[in-house]
Amino acid sequence: VEGAVLDPLRAYVRGHATGDPGHFRDAFLPTAHIEGVRDGAFVSWSLDEYCALFRGRPAADEATRTRSIDGVEVHGSVATATMTLRHGADRFTDVFLLVDAEDGWRIANKAYHRHADRSSGHR
Repeated sequence: VEGAVLDPLRAYVRGHATGDPGHFRDAFLPTAHIEGVRDGAFVSWSLDEYCALFRGRPAADEATRTRSIDGVEVHGSVATATMTLRHGADRFTDVFLLVDAEDGWRIANKAYHRHADRSSGHR
């Protein structure tokens, strides 16, 4: 089960790395929402709205971006996972709720936090 629960997280990472929103459609349930604060305002995107943010090509600084899965906890047919993404000076924490759906593990919802890192080196 542990390997299978990672599949949608890997698809999510491929979506970010390539800019191809098709990977997000493999990762998320069609009913998923992605939520967080962007430019000071709370956002709640449907999967279609989230996919529309990606243009089908990698970001210009993709070679320097990193993404790591910090932890996964499986509770029967549901799981939680956290991931850290670094995009240049920006650091994000993504928190995922996953379900073991009819066609395997998928991300049901994602909430994210953009950290206000300071030059002091705090993580």
